[in-house]
Amino acid sequence: MTLAMQNEVKKRRRQLLEQLPADAIAIFPAGAEVVRSRDTHYPFRQDSDFYYLTGITEPEGVLVLIPDAEQQEILFVLPKDPLQEVWHGRRLGADVAKQVSAVDVVYTRDELESRLLAFLNGPKSLYVAFDQHPEFEQQLRGYCRRLAATPKRAKTAPEAWCDVKPMLHQMRLVKSAYEQDQMRKAAQISAQAMIRGMQSTTVGRFEYQVAADIEHEFKRQGAAGPAYGIICGGGENACILHYTANTDVLNDGDLLLIDAGAEYAGYAGDITRTFPVNGRFTAAQRDVYQVVLDAQEAVIAAIKPGTTLPHLTDICLRELTQGLLKLGILQGDLQCLLADKACRRYFIHGLGHWLGLDVHDVGRYELEGEATPLRAGMVFTVEPGLYFAPDDVQVPEAYRGIGVRIEDDILMTADGFENLTAAVPKQIEAIEALMAGESAVTQRRAVS
Repeated sequence: MTLAMQNEVKKRRRQLLEQLPADAIAIFPAGAEVVRSRDTHYPFRQDSDFYYLTGITEPEGVLVLIPDAEQQEILFVLPKDPLQEVWHGRRLGADVAKQVSAVDVVYTRDELESRLLAFLNGPKSLYVAFDQHPEFEQQLRGYCRRLAATPKRAKTAPEAWCDVKPMLHQMRLVKSAYEQDQMRKAAQISAQAMIRGMQSTTVGRFEYQVAADIEHEFKRQGAAGPAYGIICGGGENACILHYTANTDVLNDGDLLLIDAGAEYAGYAGDITRTFPVNGRFTAAQRDVYQVVLDAQEAVIAAIKPGTTLPHLTDICLRELTQGLLKLGILQGDLQCLLADKACRRYFIHGLGHWLGLDVHDVGRYELEGEATPLRAGMVFTVEPGLYFAPDDVQVPEAYRGIGVRIEDDILMTADGFENLTAAVPKQIEAIEALMAGESAVTQRRAVS
């Protein structure tokens, strides 16, 4: 871990400690390995909250924060074990974990029970992430019951259990300068991989082959891999929002919708592009694509500090409704269609979501009944889409089976925004030029 990361996690812990009541204790478990089949495991991915506060990437750790104590920060990690490390890989151990995390005091897991019983004796309130780690939460309840059962020994357990997520997740919603740098890198890698995926798409390849090119590029560029299951849906599969089977062949005349993002230093990228398998849009595909693109561009043009996602959604719905009315997919009076949210039949998901350590990142979308205003440091996606089921007889036949989504990652700044994924072409002419193998200079001329 770099010095910058050490300073970052220590600053986060300080910020959280300042928000906790003086008579509280907060406890955060790391993630645990998950069995894949018998004695093999899925690749381990750290719990985002634990990583945010420690920078530690190995399983089974526990972080304890106690505001009113001489030792305010305590970390437990797996002990060094030569035999286990031969089989499963190196462990940090207490000494290295202390250096990595910059936590005041670090113990090994074999001291966890005795020391947690001591730490839980006295504080009035216990802060944990409710329902995030049920087994560990039950373990803590067991410790508290043991303390409560020994009043003659002057033992007391916390009287109140509090959910720490609202406090911590609001911190995670606004990204620091350090986090913004990691997210730019995640977006850059995601963009390079998306371009490679577009360039490697040809008629007759399989969806999984294109997805493999994208994942290879993620790792070649230094990312851990995909931040989520890659969606690579050709033809009608694009109408399945979370399609990840990626098993079908890519056919001439179909569109391919790819939704993919790299995970870099724990942070997610998230890009969607839709483009023709053979490199040229049909007339119907152009019609639908341009409606979605116009909606996305109208939304992005309206982004500024203080606005809200619901306001941007209203702009998106207006643009999509106007476009669908023009294509004859919707009929009637514009104002009535807007009031009825008629376009929601074909745009069935949200406009976007927070982005960060989780691809659908944490943080409140509303506070006290009011939509959260956008401000510097927030990162979110803008991803309008239209999806016409192949058997929807209410849609003109030319448009049936077409699914289009366009998604970019937006970082709010003090006076505006930064589109972190703008490097991936999305204008029709630029996409066709990229698919034809034309140079970047030619692509710029095509859209100018």
